[in-house]
Amino acid sequence: MTAMVQTDPATGTPAEGAAVPGDATAPRRPSLSPSRAADFKTCPLLYRFRTIDRLPERKSLAAVRGTLVHSVLERLYDLPPAQRTPESALQLVEPAWAELRDEPGIAELFETGQDEGTESDANAPESVAAWLASAGKLVEKYFSLEDPRRIQPAGREELVEVTLPDGLLLRGYVDRLDVAPNGALRVVDYKTGSMPREAFESKALFQMKFYALVLWRTRGVVAAQLKLLYLGDGDALTYAPEEAELVRFERTLLAIWSAIERAVATGEFRPNKSRLCGWCDHQALCPAFGGTPPPFPADAAAAAGWRTTLPVTPV
Repeated sequence: MTAMVQTDPATGTPAEGAAVPGDATAPRRPSLSPSRAADFKTCPLLYRFRTIDRLPERKSLAAVRGTLVHSVLERLYDLPPAQRTPESALQLVEPAWAELRDEPGIAELFETGQDEGTESDANAPESVAAWLASAGKLVEKYFSLEDPRRIQPAGREELVEVTLPDGLLLRGYVDRLDVAPNGALRVVDYKTGSMPREAFESKALFQMKFYALVLWRTRGVVAAQLKLLYLGDGDALTYAPEEAELVRFERTLLAIWSAIERAVATGEFRPNKSRLCGWCDHQALCPAFGGTPPPFPADAAAAAGWRTTLPVTPV
């Protein structure tokens, strides 16, 4: 089944284990999304901090810019086809930013010096203006990749989900879903960075195969095309999955989920030190950097529907 819901403006993804939209009586239950599956593959301890402990993380200018650009491109398709022009899209930047800038943690991004150099003073309008201009350039780059006047999406920022036969709930948000007159599906995802090198393409396609699997299981149709649009350099990565490939991918997700369940049951989440650690907010709590994780929150895990062998305080 599919459902349209409002995404978290900071992350663009639903909270892990959230109830199905529109069903106030639905219990919380653990689920797997593309981002959380990637987290566990990257570092099991990072998965725990984000999913079980739900530790806060700092926003970044790049991430907030991505959220802003996604919002503009979503709103672009609210316009009649003839009005979907670069000029109209740029006019959507300011209203989208007006809604986004009051979110917690965003104002602070402009209060201290930033790596990008221009966003250093919240009281200097040109600093925010320069950041907005950089978002506008990404929006303009989109028009070099597609002509939105010729596209009528079947879904935008759409939650797709399915429960597999073993009970695993898969959930994810699709930036855009196109359906051709003959029923063919195209899954489109906007990326505000640059296209990855060939060696890293499989990692980029992991998220898209996840969506393709859910759509295949819910609609019985294998997506004809998975399309990643990289607005940073104006390039695109397209891929046509096959049914046998999705069967194998499902087995991969089930293996990841089994490993997650074992880690939750025992409270043992290993850190995995890598180059990505430099961007992690939780180094102070990570054993790989001399830190000590907080006690595993068995109560919170049980309340969220996880099975744990650790002691749980009776309510």
